Amino acid sequence: MPKTKTELTHLDEAGHASMVNVGSKADTERYAVATGKVRMKPATLALIIEGSLPKGDVFAVARIAGIQAAKQCSNLIPLCHLLLLNSVQVDLEPDPELPGVRISSICRVTGKTGVEMEALTAVSVAALTLYDMCKAVDRGMSIEGIQVETKAGGAGGTWQRGDAC
Repeated sequence: MPKTKTELTHLDEAGHASMVNVGSKADTERYAVATGKVRMKPATLALIIEGSLPKGDVFAVARIAGIQAAKQCSNLIPLCHLLLLNSVQVDLEPDPELPGVRISSICRVTGKTGVEMEALTAVSVAALTLYDMCKAVDRGMSIEGIQVETKAGGAGGTWQRGDAC
């Protein structure tokens, strides 16, 4: 019996955790955009921008960590499908007004299921990596607002934050 939009797809009829069967779905072009931010002291942001932190290029390492994380999503989130990602983009943008760093990820796939979890995982791990590289100078940083902004493709079409649920 097909699930309605209000039913949880990762539960079977008995209420047990279950990986969704996507075998009968058609492959379609899909993408997802996720964002988040790391709030920090202005002095910490200045060190990142100057490249003065002893661990090296914070943005380069966080970007690679985010890409690697998206590729490992099915190993981290138990009911996620293994996806052969077409591309993963992770961007880190210093924001003195925050103060901190804004992070975004765009994941693309041609497949039977969406890539929201991969985009969220990329942003999360990029943020954690940024924290790890800067914690020696600023243990009070906070990771905030990790969320899906857009997802497109598949039977559900396009969804954007702010659209009616």
